[in-house]
Amino acid sequence: MSTSGFFRWPAPLARMCTAPWGLGLRGRPALLAPGAAVTAVQMAGRRDRPALLPPLDESDLEEQFVKGHGPGGQATNKTSNCVVLKHIPSGIVVKCHQTRSVDQNRKLARIILQEKVDIFYNGENSLVYKEKREAEKKKQEKKKRAKETLERKKLLKELWESSKNVH
Repeated sequence: MSTSGFFRWPAPLARMCTAPWGLGLRGRPALLAPGAAVTAVQMAGRRDRPALLPPLDESDLEEQFVKGHGPGGQATNKTSNCVVLKHIPSGIVVKCHQTRSVDQNRKLARIILQEKVDIFYNGENSLVYKEKREAEKKKQEKKKRAKETLERKKLLKELWESSKNVH
């Protein structure tokens, strides 16, 4: 697959978040482009990982707290616990409303923004892009092994049938 297949530019730089894969909460992240292939920008923030990326400078961030969205009724629609974080130099905006806690949403928004900024500046050399490429390779290898196993089973079945017909 070509490198342009991994990135579908212009990709949306903001994503509405429900729950990251690593936290074990219910729900899947609702991406801005439903039905489209998942881009590396959209993959950012899906897993907990150690701080391998350089930390963001707090003076470059603009933070807002807005009312929540989605199911939950009054508990989410009347409380301002959704965090909107903007990285001023790059213009990347992240909205995070994964939990009811403002503090947890602030931490998660920073992690997601940090990964998206890494993708924005480093492109193919970013951590998320490399992980996506490795996952794609593993998926292709798994498909190849499954196909080989199926062919072996067919061959074995043919040999079994031919040995029955001989006797």
